[in-house]
Amino acid sequence: MSVLSGKKVLLGITAGIAAYKTASLVRLLIKLDAEVKVIMTPASKDFITPLTLSTLSKNPVYSTFYDKENDNELWNNHVELALWADVILIAPATANTLSKMANGVCDNLLLAAYLSAKSPVYFAPAMDLDMYKHPSTKTTLKVLQGFGNILIPATSGELASGLIGEGRMAEPQDIVAFIEKDILSKLPLRGKKVLITAGPTYEAIDPVRFIGNHSSGKMGFELAKTAANLGAEVFLITGPTYQKINHSFVRRINVTSAEEMYQACHKYFNTIDIAILSAAVADYKPKKVALNKIKKNDASLQIELTPTKDILASLGKIKKKQFLVGFALETDNEITNAEVKLQRKNLDAIVLNSLQDKGAGFATDTNKITIIDKYLSKKSFDLKSKKAVSKDIFNEIIAKIS
Repeated sequence: MSVLSGKKVLLGITAGIAAYKTASLVRLLIKLDAEVKVIMTPASKDFITPLTLSTLSKNPVYSTFYDKENDNELWNNHVELALWADVILIAPATANTLSKMANGVCDNLLLAAYLSAKSPVYFAPAMDLDMYKHPSTKTTLKVLQGFGNILIPATSGELASGLIGEGRMAEPQDIVAFIEKDILSKLPLRGKKVLITAGPTYEAIDPVRFIGNHSSGKMGFELAKTAANLGAEVFLITGPTYQKINHSFVRRINVTSAEEMYQACHKYFNTIDIAILSAAVADYKPKKVALNKIKKNDASLQIELTPTKDILASLGKIKKKQFLVGFALETDNEITNAEVKLQRKNLDAIVLNSLQDKGAGFATDTNKITIIDKYLSKKSFDLKSKKAVSKDIFNEIIAKIS
């Protein structure tokens, strides 16, 4: 999965012959699971049709502030478009548009959106050789980079004029690769290895039955996605769950029992920078597992249980450089019980959720947490989606390891 997966890309197209390549550019972004909206300058429609780009992006194409053909004259809100975007890409970026960007000229919808941008702005120049080398263009490029905009350098090749030289817009695949590399280089967990456990464990009674719990694995999988999107290499050790994940930075290791999860965690822990154990591991397992299915009869069935290995405590005993985070799901004396667990297991932080809080706990799409660090400093959060909760958790971890 690309770091552009799930990203909202606002593509600005200006009036250069290289605009014909934007069909391929949109297609590449969509294939990487990005969401794309397009703003065209009015003159750029002479080079490629809005219909083509709308069909490929699966979104309306914007060009003017008002849809004049609409009797209601619906306003295209440039601020809303700019705030929607995670990434703004202007390609091709003509000398005319670049000059306007550098000097704050705002005479079309694209420039208005650019001036309202809060997200990173990438621009890929496209113009003839002499225009690209002109001192005013060089000054413009320096000014735009000084504003924090990111230049995707033009390449050398045959130009529309017939000349051969610098000024050719980078190819769509190279533009996408440039943005991916740039985003990745700025991610806070780039180069870090993160271990996350998720889901329940199943402890066999016989070949058919098991002892388990109601954990869905949703929280652990959201943590894995967030870590990967922050640039980490993720080892996701998960018990049985229907949750799915598709990210090139995530290695999924499927286990069933607490013993299997214990072995997997110890296999990878020495190389890990951050470990978050969010799995709901069974505390007990049957002392003896029947080889055949236990037949039902009128007599009561007694199963002798024995404790499972405490994975979190075992990692706490051997941790060196690792930042170790546990989870505590409590029903009473929540803070006290969480603090005891934090200290007894030698954790750097613990994430507390209470079954007393509506919307928190197993099999929900939301969670309400309090994070307690090893100094017993506490930070509580409102009820949020588990995706948002995972971001809160990593924000706190990054702040502490930075």
